[in-house]
Order: sequence, then structure tokens, then C-alpha cells
Amino acid sequence: MTGFLTLFCKEVLRFWKVAFQTIAAPVLTALLYLLIFGQALEGHVRVYESIRYTAFLVPGLVMMSVLQNAFANSSSSLIQSKITGNIVFILLPPISYLQFFGAYVLASMVRAFVVGLGVLAATVWFVDLSLAAPLWAITFALLGSAVLATLGVVAGIWADKFDQLAGFQNFVIMPLTFLSGVFYSIHSLPQVWQAISRFNPIFYMIDGFRYGFFGVSDVAPASSFIVVVACLAGLTCATLWLLRRGYKLRS
Repeated sequence: MTGFLTLFCKEVLRFWKVAFQTIAAPVLTALLYLLIFGQALEGHVRVYESIRYTAFLVPGLVMMSVLQNAFANSSSSLIQSKITGNIVFILLPPISYLQFFGAYVLASMVRAFVVGLGVLAATVWFVDLSLAAPLWAITFALLGSAVLATLGVVAGIWADKFDQLAGFQNFVIMPLTFLSGVFYSIHSLPQVWQAISRFNPIFYMIDGFRYGFFGVSDVAPASSFIVVVACLAGLTCATLWLLRRGYKLRS
């Protein structure tokens, strides 16, 4: 396990040494979203009968920050290592592809949780929040961050330059997160868009996480749990297959 722990610590230190960029900046971004959308739409939008819109917004912003940073950490680390050429120093030691996968994913989950807690600490002053089902909230935060961290590993393996990774993030990750119910309930959408939203796996992560705070959701949390676990299992198998083959890592 020495190789796994060393790689894990290296990945954690990588984002921690630039915490102003990797942690403080996402917290500030989420806080600005809350101030702008909360001030603009508070009193005009009512999602659930007994929940203020600003309160509804906070769990969505927390989870969005968790997911985006989990993806950013693993994907950016891999693409930087590939472009600078120091990926060879990770591949040469006797580290199995399972340890390689676990170190990158777990380190990304650590960053995601640190950012998520930072966003929660910064926004909780503006709303009155309580945890109706804390185990559900923790479960979806863990599963969601693992899914996006794994997807980040896939994107980092696939991309050969920063432009490709930026395209993946801008045209895949960002639309999926912004159209996942962070700022609205899907029941406020027309029927056709409600149906389309149900094909977005990030919607289930955010909806399940929000259930942990309010005890109400657009989809039953058990159904969301099944969808997210299925996504994680499928992505994990695909990623381990790529790592085992050494796809775009060994030349």
C-alpha cells in the first residue's frame, strides 16, 4: 500500500498547495451564485411549499461545487502529468492500476469535500438549514464525487492537450450540472424537458443530496441511489479497463 498512499498524498498536496485557486475560488463562485440568484428570485420563485428559494438553492450549489471540483482535480492532474511528461514517474514504480485509480479518485473526493464544506460554511449564514436525512446527504455526496472523479480520470486519459479537456468540461460537464436542477425543480419545466432531465445522471445526485436537507425531492431517494450507483459501477469498470490497457498512458 506504500505506492497507493504516496500517490494519494502527492495528489492531495498538489491541490492543497494552491488552495487559494482550488478551494477559495470555487467557494467564492458559489457564494456569488447564491447572492445573485437568491436576491433576484427570492419571493418570485417557490419550489416547495414550506421552503424559501434561497434555502432550496444552497444544497444545489454545494453539490454542484462538489461535483465540478471532483472532476477538475483528477482530470487536470492527469493532463498536466501527460503534457509535462512526468507521468512516467508514476507509471514506472510498481503501482497497480487499481492503486492508481484509487489514489486519483480518493484525492479528488477529498478536494470535493473540502470545497463542499467551504461552500456550506459560507452560505449557511444566509439561510436556515437543517438536515432531515443526513445519511442520504452524505451518501449522495460520496457517490456523486466518486462518479465525477472517475469521469475526470477518463477525461484526463482521453485528452492529449488542455484544449480537449476544456472542451470536455465546457460541453459535457458544465451543461449537465447546470441543467440538473441546481437552480430549479424539474416539476417547473414542461413535460418534454422533465423527461429529458431524467436522462441526466447529475440530476439524481443533486436531487438525492437535497433530499438529505429537506426530506422532499423530485424523485424518490432510493431510485436516485440506484441510478447513481449504476453510473459509478459502469464508469469504474470502463476506467479500470482503460488503465489496464494503458490507453494513452503508455507509448
